[in-house]
Formats: sequence, C-alpha cells, structure tokens
Amino acid sequence: MRTSHPARHTVIGIALVAVMLFPVYWMVNASLAPAGNALNTQWFPLDPDFSGYSRAIADQGQNLLTSLVVAVGACLLSVVIAAPCAYALAQLNIRGTGVLVFFVLISQMIPGIVIANALYTAYSPLGLINSIPGLILADASQGIPFAILIMRAYLESFPSSIVEAARVDGCGHVRAFWSIVLPVSKNSLVTAAIFSFLFAWSDFLMALTLTTGESIRPVTLGLYTYIGTNDTDWSAVMSTAVLSSLPAVILMIIAQKYIAAGATGGAVK
Repeated sequence: MRTSHPARHTVIGIALVAVMLFPVYWMVNASLAPAGNALNTQWFPLDPDFSGYSRAIADQGQNLLTSLVVAVGACLLSVVIAAPCAYALAQLNIRGTGVLVFFVLISQMIPGIVIANALYTAYSPLGLINSIPGLILADASQGIPFAILIMRAYLESFPSSIVEAARVDGCGHVRAFWSIVLPVSKNSLVTAAIFSFLFAWSDFLMALTLTTGESIRPVTLGLYTYIGTNDTDWSAVMSTAVLSSLPAVILMIIAQKYIAAGATGGAVK
C-alpha cells in the first residue's frame, strides 16, 4: 500500500497558493514603488513610497465612498428581502415551492448585460440613471437570489417543531420568524449579507451601464477610467486597486467562520 506524503502535499499546496497570490503581491509591491512605469518595479519594496496612496485617495476617494454606500445599501436590501422569502420557501407549505425555487435559480443564469440593459430602459423614465438608489436596486437584484438560496438551505434544516410550538403559544408567522428563526440563523444571515456586499462592491457592468457621468461613479468604474488616464503612473493605479480590495479582504477575514458555517449549514439535515 502506498503511503501518503504530507510534506510533499504541503509543498505543492504552498506552491499553488503562492502562484495564486502572486498577482496580489505584485499589486501591493507596485503600489509602493515610486511613480513611474510598472516595468521598472523591483521585486521587493526595499524603499517603499506611499505617495501613490495619497494620489489615489485624492483622485478616487469619492468613488470609494460611493462604492461603500452602494454595497452597504444593496447588502441590507438583499437581506431584508431574501430572509423572509427564504423562510417562506423553507418552512411554509406553499404550493409550487419547487417552481419558485427553480425561477430563483433561473434568475441567476440570466446574463448580467441583459439585466443591465433592461434596468436602463426601466430607469430612464424614473430618473434613476446616475443615482445611488438605482445602483443599489441593480446590485441587489444580483444578491437577492443567491441570498435566498443560501438561507433556504439552512432554514430547511431548522426544526419545524420549534416554529409550530411558537405558533401554538400564539405567535404569528412574522413574530416566529423575527423572534425565533432569525436569532438562530446568524451564520446563514451573515453569509448571505457578506456575499451580497461583495457582489455589489465588485460590480462593474451595472455601474458602466447605469451611470453616464462622473458625479456617481463606483470605484470599479473609476479604476477602469483611471488606468486609461494614468498609464505612466502605475503606483497610483495599483494603490487604488489595493484600497478597493481592502474592504473585501477585511470583511472576509472577520467573518470567515460565519461563512464556513453558513455555507455548510444546510448540508446535513
């Protein structure tokens, strides 16, 4: 019988992680280089220069704030809508639940450009083009279906007897959902919220389609235009990329235990 080689597996794992993380390292390294062409960047930031970050904040600070407002708004809207929907699909005996879940799955398969163009047509007469509420609604349309599926997977494993006991004690469905189900669904709730935030934070297509000026511009679109106008100052471009990556990285580090528990919460019933 062939024995396993943990050391060899560890080396292979480290090598694969190093390959995947190398672009991140180079982004940080280039952001600390003096202003100039990225081809002149050294392999190690022996003499780090933080001037790129000051230029990035001056040029893209407003865009970062716009992305933060839109992502938080889309996250809250997605959770507020998805949580009761997931509870209804998992715990209430609704006729045609399978069909409704199928439509939720189908909604995630529609190409984003189709949704973006449809929203542009609907937004034009409503005056939602170049507006933060318009971007929040658009980004929430991507987060809500995924949040429903994540929370429903967990709530299907939630003991229905607890809800039935609350109903016998006089709680309505809303009270049972708010007072009993939500407090114990923290893992799936946080997981759905984080992914909804990340979907909105990293969105580019909706921002490109639904904004036509510079007054409302998320950082993804700002970075796209920034590269075109700063092709000789890559330290500022990479500094903007680092700053735009920090919220997602920090959020994932803080909430990784909730994500792991929430993603697997419905796997075993």
